[in-house]
Amino acid sequence: MGPFAASGIAALARPAAGTGWTLPLMVITLLPVLLAAAPAMAQVAERLEASPAAVTVAAGETVRLTVQAFDAGGNPIDADLQLFGAREGVRIEADRILGLQAGEYEIVAATVEEGGREPISLRIPVVVTWPPIARIEIEAQPGQLLEGTRLTHSARAFHANGTERPSARIQWSVSEPSVASVDRFGTVTAHARGDVTVIARFDGGEATRRYSVGAFQATRLELEATAEEARTGDVVHFEARLLDAQGREVTGAPVTWTHRYTPPDSIVAPAGTGVLAPGRFVADVPGFHTVMASSGPLSAEHTVEVTRRDVVQRILEMGQGSTNHRRTSDFWVYEGVDGRDYAVTGTWGSGGFAYFWDVTDPTSVILTDSIQVDARTVNDVKVSPDGRYAVLTREGASDRRNGVVIMDLSNPRHPVLAATYTEGLTGGVHNTFPTDDYLFALSGGEKYVILDMRDIYNPRYVSEYRHPNGRIHDVWVMDGIAYSAQWDAGVVVVDVGNGGWGGTIENPVFINNLPVPGGRTHELIPYFQESTGRMLLFLGDEIIGRPGHALEGGNDRAPFNPDVPGSGRPRSTAGYMHIVDFTDPENPKKIARYHVPDYGTHNAWVEDDILYQAYYEGGLRVVDISGDLMGNLYTQGREIAVFKPYDPEGYQRNAPMVWSAQLHKGHVFLSDANSGLWSLKLEPRERSMVP
Repeated sequence: MGPFAASGIAALARPAAGTGWTLPLMVITLLPVLLAAAPAMAQVAERLEASPAAVTVAAGETVRLTVQAFDAGGNPIDADLQLFGAREGVRIEADRILGLQAGEYEIVAATVEEGGREPISLRIPVVVTWPPIARIEIEAQPGQLLEGTRLTHSARAFHANGTERPSARIQWSVSEPSVASVDRFGTVTAHARGDVTVIARFDGGEATRRYSVGAFQATRLELEATAEEARTGDVVHFEARLLDAQGREVTGAPVTWTHRYTPPDSIVAPAGTGVLAPGRFVADVPGFHTVMASSGPLSAEHTVEVTRRDVVQRILEMGQGSTNHRRTSDFWVYEGVDGRDYAVTGTWGSGGFAYFWDVTDPTSVILTDSIQVDARTVNDVKVSPDGRYAVLTREGASDRRNGVVIMDLSNPRHPVLAATYTEGLTGGVHNTFPTDDYLFALSGGEKYVILDMRDIYNPRYVSEYRHPNGRIHDVWVMDGIAYSAQWDAGVVVVDVGNGGWGGTIENPVFINNLPVPGGRTHELIPYFQESTGRMLLFLGDEIIGRPGHALEGGNDRAPFNPDVPGSGRPRSTAGYMHIVDFTDPENPKKIARYHVPDYGTHNAWVEDDILYQAYYEGGLRVVDISGDLMGNLYTQGREIAVFKPYDPEGYQRNAPMVWSAQLHKGHVFLSDANSGLWSLKLEPRERSMVP
């Protein structure tokens, strides 16, 4: 479900061993686009020219950029080129450059060479500027501004093209300081009755909000909580009620929430021991947590005794299907039509191989067959729910047709080729999602194409969906709704047959789009949580390399070679899992995250209120996601188990790099880039594992 390189570097032609060609470190976060220069007679490129030679573009706008290859005689030639641009600053869209964030960047253009010839490259300076601010929008905490109360405000600044200025530092002021004051964070405190205007300014833009400060009528504040005792990670709900002298409820007055913490004798912990939101609190550490509500001169408090969550279980290694001579990519485990259990694994940058395994006995993973397709990378492999067909994706095909390969699983031990489909998929297929009757296949990071798979020997085009201004990386379909991970566009949700928004498989209809902080959304999985009745989306980042972190680590994919300095150093990653409440598709809300600081997320599986998270060099992480979710699950003691697949004979030795995980018939399976397919088992929990 994901690439080994978020940058798409899988598409980069790699030179033969010993040529010594490397692109600068910047490339680890770059995005490639394949271009073709103008035709000419000669075929060997000696230099590149860009027009313009330097690019200046405003954020949210595009400019045209062309790159021409020339031979030794100065003649323009037909050459395959790749362009890379710093993901945080620019996006390359065919022959146009979209500015994303102000700053100075570089685009690197390079020829795609065969036979080990060193590519010709060109660096193109790019300056992205901010356009003027066109409007500012003020948002306020719910409630009325009454004498003695406070209301928090925030503001967002927008350009004329509709894009938002990130991290705008708003300047706040008020028209009547005797009536109300405002701090630099937008918190307004009312001192007396009267009219006052709150003013937000930034970079020439201005917005106002008018208030009439009234009298504070309440005389008593009552605070109710859903629990006296809780575990770390349990969300406790609070309700604050304001009453007047006659005991009648007073509505509209804003409530301010605060928290204090008293540790038990056995714990020394900092003050930041939990997460507090209006009416909700979750503790990260055991102890006595007091939540306080205040409004005007009134206050009330409630103390919750919090104990350790204590959910740890042992996880046991059961078996391994080693492919240490090639890098493993994604996998899928399934029940075959013969009732036995099987798995398929792909390979990354390893000549287009896929492997078929019998995993009926998880302690004895048996290789039954393999296939080599015309591809550099078989990034994704999946099987239809009915076990009728498998799909293998192709990237880097010699004829550049790419597309998907469909395998007939009538004999799961020895699948046979059913069809190859390339129409509309020639840019490379990175991920797919099969249903019994349809296949959703990504096309070159631009869109997904929907194929009719009722006859697997004759796949038929049905429709497609392309989201504007967003590159796609993954798609998952549930109940007739397609959820796609689209990098800086976040998650895009489309009706592909649910019908609630008028969509059909032949005519997909857009539902909603939720950008995600960081802009690195590369995979996702929807999950209906029965205990809460919520539809949750788990949205995973992918960030290759850790520049700017205290732990930067290495960035090499090759096995150790004593003749190659720096080889054999495992890659380092960053990023985390965002958890979104998508129960109301018109109003999705991010509610929690799972963030292990020193590693980066890749693919995930969610089942029975457990998250099975592939965390690259952080291994497989098994996480309790039961109940209401809030804050960072990692700091709440919700981790059930962690497994790192160390293999002294791995492609890179003893270097875990977990790609995907899946639960199947009580066993946990994972694919690891350096050591292949693994099967694991969680031991039943019989007693506390906490020392």
